[in-house]
Amino acid sequence: MDGFLNKAKRVTLFAGHYGSGKTNVAVNYALLLKKAGHDVMIADLDIVNPYFRTKDSADELEKNGIKLISSEYAGSNVDLPALPSEIYSLVDIHDKYAVFDIGGDDRGATALGRYSDSIKAEDNYELLLVINRYRPLSKTPELAVEIMHEIEVAANMRFTGIVNDSNLGEETTPETVFESVPYAEEVSRLTGLPIRFTTVTKKIYAEVKDKIPNLMEIHLQDKIV
Repeated sequence: MDGFLNKAKRVTLFAGHYGSGKTNVAVNYALLLKKAGHDVMIADLDIVNPYFRTKDSADELEKNGIKLISSEYAGSNVDLPALPSEIYSLVDIHDKYAVFDIGGDDRGATALGRYSDSIKAEDNYELLLVINRYRPLSKTPELAVEIMHEIEVAANMRFTGIVNDSNLGEETTPETVFESVPYAEEVSRLTGLPIRFTTVTKKIYAEVKDKIPNLMEIHLQDKIV
């Protein structure tokens, strides 16, 4: 099992700015937990961004035995702040691993505030800040930290760690990842939060695996249009 999975909490929540790649990270993380033998469910709380959603991976999740809970409007052109009541059971029933994809920035994180008290009461969770150096909204560590604080206020929860998901999509090279490490380390220094893992695609994994600790190999989510 990957080292970071040894420390997996029952509830893992991924949040970050628009374009950070948090949805792709959440889907891949859920698949890894399932591969490690855990009973996993994933909830899509992204009620703000209609362009790239966990719903896009519904078939792959179902094929791997992972139940997806999402708004009935996910994947459509309707954006309403409606979330299924099943999410409460995912928070309150403690015999399954739960992965949450939280909406971008503070507006999206407001949805998490509905469940934050129950999650904090169980005290078996990680709220991970997904950062991407190559996106305009978080191109500096200071901007990433600003977004982090906005999300914490909206969600009524504190982050516990960082995921370095700095990438350029299919154009990502080993150098892309290497050059993001000082950026992620500075975000870690400014916030006092540990870097839980860094994501890389299978295409470049072999070239970076011995040079960056705690790597999570991912595949890029296909977009349903």
